Amino acid sequence: MLGELRDSHGRVMRDLRVSVTDRCNFRCLYCLPETEEAANFYRTRWEGLGKVRPAATPIAYEWKPKAQLLSYEEIERVARIAVGLGVTKLRVTGGEPLMRQGLEGLIARLSGLAGVEDLAMTTNGFLFARKAAALREAGLHRVSFSMDSLDAANFRRMTGRDGLNEVLEGIRLAQEMGFSPVKVNAVVIRGMNDHEIEALAEFARERNLAIRFIEFMPLDSSRAWQRELVVPGREIVERLKARFGLQRVDQTGHPSETARRWRFPDGRGEVGVIAPVSEPFCGHCNRLRLTADGKIRTCLFSIEEHDLRPLLRGGATDQELASRLVEIVRGKEAGHRIGQADFVQPARTMSCIGG
Repeated sequence: MLGELRDSHGRVMRDLRVSVTDRCNFRCLYCLPETEEAANFYRTRWEGLGKVRPAATPIAYEWKPKAQLLSYEEIERVARIAVGLGVTKLRVTGGEPLMRQGLEGLIARLSGLAGVEDLAMTTNGFLFARKAAALREAGLHRVSFSMDSLDAANFRRMTGRDGLNEVLEGIRLAQEMGFSPVKVNAVVIRGMNDHEIEALAEFARERNLAIRFIEFMPLDSSRAWQRELVVPGREIVERLKARFGLQRVDQTGHPSETARRWRFPDGRGEVGVIAPVSEPFCGHCNRLRLTADGKIRTCLFSIEEHDLRPLLRGGATDQELASRLVEIVRGKEAGHRIGQADFVQPARTMSCIGG
């Protein structure tokens, strides 16, 4: 018996993020920006800072061929072994997970694993209405939607696509069908959507949703991230406290939660702020990531990945796979180094890593 997935810093892994595809039908400003509007936004911000933007290091994001993606059977096997080593939370991500055919079949497999206490999915919501009933029936517990703007024009600027109405309908449907809690994730970028912070929070209060404001992180394919574009979590909280009189949620018993959470005085909805840039929470990190092509990442910003596919397809036993996971986790980084002189942006974008 191998016991827990414990790293050399004493952290025990309880959360596995599972990417099922690197493909996405959006082109978000902070991930895969491709529009002229996105390029102009970054260019003008660099000029406004009095800087000349260096030539971006191109990142080729050619989609992985199907043969290189893990099958649902292989994903289930890794998840089952991880759960046997103490993982209790599984989150299905992408890319956009709903772009992979038959996703409800994987959800059914994962929901049937003994020891899984929480099974969630993160989606941009565009295709959610088509699959909502099947996902619910398959055993999905929770769903989080990415929605960075409530303004249709700004939504398009941020995502490269027209799709706000579809996302709003997906959120409504998720609540109607009993997914709980339903969360909305909003990445905040200064000069792009920071003027909508209060409106997004009010949307969450009115709809009784949990909204998560996330600091802009260096995971974009254009490598145009600048710290000056980050709206610090503390600034977001102060603005919302001034507007809504937020009350802090006691999280003493949950040190590994990434979001600092606040509730509205009337008890409807919740605000969370995830601040990995200005207030890193690496010391309590209990997450692993499995990419769609079978790599284990011990940190969102890992430079090194650990390939499980040769073991999965080379006849390795469950015991051998479990031993490899234990070995990988033992070497988990103490934390990311965003803002440090030696920080190196990962070669893969958020879409390829899995959120």
